[in-house]
Amino acid sequence: MSINATEAATGNTLIERYRGVRAQSDKLARPLSAEDACVQSMADASPAKWHLAHTTWFFEVFVLAEQVRNYLPFDPDYRFLFNSYYHTVGAQHPRPRRGLLTRPDMTAIRAYRDHVDEKMYALIGSGLDASSSGVVEVGLHHEQQHQELLLMDIKHLFSCNPTSPAYTTAAVAAAHCIPDLTFHEFEGGIVPLGAGPVGFSFDNERPRHDTLLQPYSLASRLTTNQEYADFIRDGGYDDPLLWLADGWTTIGKEGWRAPLYWREVDGERFEFTLAGLRPLDPAAPVVHLSYYEADAYARWADGRLPTEAEWETAAAAASLTGNFVENGSLHPRPLQCADAKQPSQMFGDVWEWTMSPYTAYPGFWTPPGAIGEYNGKFMSSQMVLRGGCCATPEAHIRGTYRNFFYPANRWQFGGVRLARN
Repeated sequence: MSINATEAATGNTLIERYRGVRAQSDKLARPLSAEDACVQSMADASPAKWHLAHTTWFFEVFVLAEQVRNYLPFDPDYRFLFNSYYHTVGAQHPRPRRGLLTRPDMTAIRAYRDHVDEKMYALIGSGLDASSSGVVEVGLHHEQQHQELLLMDIKHLFSCNPTSPAYTTAAVAAAHCIPDLTFHEFEGGIVPLGAGPVGFSFDNERPRHDTLLQPYSLASRLTTNQEYADFIRDGGYDDPLLWLADGWTTIGKEGWRAPLYWREVDGERFEFTLAGLRPLDPAAPVVHLSYYEADAYARWADGRLPTEAEWETAAAAASLTGNFVENGSLHPRPLQCADAKQPSQMFGDVWEWTMSPYTAYPGFWTPPGAIGEYNGKFMSSQMVLRGGCCATPEAHIRGTYRNFFYPANRWQFGGVRLARN
């Protein structure tokens, strides 16, 4: 992750942004009990307490320890306990065993956050150069990523409880109808891809470069629960011709027959949400699909997944508005009215799987030092998703943002938009 310091926030603006992002993390953790915050439901997830500590660790290690003369860490053990994957920083507690860290407790973690915040306010107030301000900005976007991860992980944890507990009481209004699915045509040609020099971006979004697109069309909206249910009813999980070889092996091994959080109760379909178990809304976007399921559905629907270049080109004219975490529903919303001129729901609701592997853009370079471990080393065996979701902070997303997960991952808010040649 390199730092674009051209517009790095400074002074009071940076303090205000720092305070807002940190407060949002605390707000998201507030509904959780100490027991909720400590448990780890699978190796890919992390306890909420760990997310709160690790995001604080980032500022302590990469900002305070580098900028404050003779800085004394809050607790020397935290450098090991809350290091995620930065091998250049030192050893890490094994990821699958983060749920065993009953100590330090939540009281100690909150004290850690308060301590680092106090030091950060003083440091930012004393004045930072553009490079140091850029590192702080990176840390804030990093924390926003962990805010979404915290919600993903809590949803998975609560789904393991047979009583289907609710994290929130927010409800999503059901739609009365599903807008017709149409396709918007794009001419293709030589188009720019990636982030430019102005504004914040991660290194995996750069450098901006030209790429060649063939003419294509993109669906007017996201795929709905009803459409995915039709795929299931038509034997979608039983037809090997629809599936990539690894996908067919995976669904057989895991026994997948529906999206991750779908449930059947007395013959009726329900969906586990952060608001607990709710009747499945046919008009809402289908969510919590693996890449394999998204790809198989697209094949069944006489389409394919878009490339990330196709998606980004189509999204260039779209407004950066949508159903994000600030809306409070924490679940994809049905589309009420489609935009006749361009695809709807490009941002928010669900991360849209693309058929593009997560690789480096031409001219990509890895920043020196530990920060260089952020993105580049994960450019192997993962697929790109675009657009943000209902758990993404609105100020965190942009049209060039590249999210990435392994093709078998389902606990992130991944969904489908069809493309065609």
